Amino acid sequence: MKLTGAEIFIECLKREGVKTLFALPGGVVLKIFDTLHQQKDVEVILTRHEQGAGHMAEGYAKATGKAGVCLVTSGPGMTNVITALADAYMDSVPVVCFSGQVPTSLIGNDAFQEADNIGLSRPCTKYNFLVKDV
Repeated sequence: MKLTGAEIFIECLKREGVKTLFALPGGVVLKIFDTLHQQKDVEVILTRHEQGAGHMAEGYAKATGKAGVCLVTSGPGMTNVITALADAYMDSVPVVCFSGQVPTSLIGNDAFQEADNIGLSRPCTKYNFLVKDV
């Protein structure tokens, strides 16, 4: 059976021992949320703002000693979480942030809710990359 990108994403979270995900749904990550809803291994804590998801992941990391993980949507979702990522980076707190992005073919074409996620996050992360194919 062939897995979807959302299923692969969730399997990777499980494999890495992620038990809690702080997140805010948005258009390009809705398939991930649909798939998260169908499983019980990763608890999803919904936030009211992407910055909250980032700070909650940071607080989780400080409280547990494990990496905090958050998920946001493309464009404004990514711009909203940057402050939390910068704070975690400056305090050496392990936070992993996943963000959605517009389809690869639309990158650089001013698509709806497109932002340069890599460029935005480069100054406040140890490592970032764009997945172009699943």
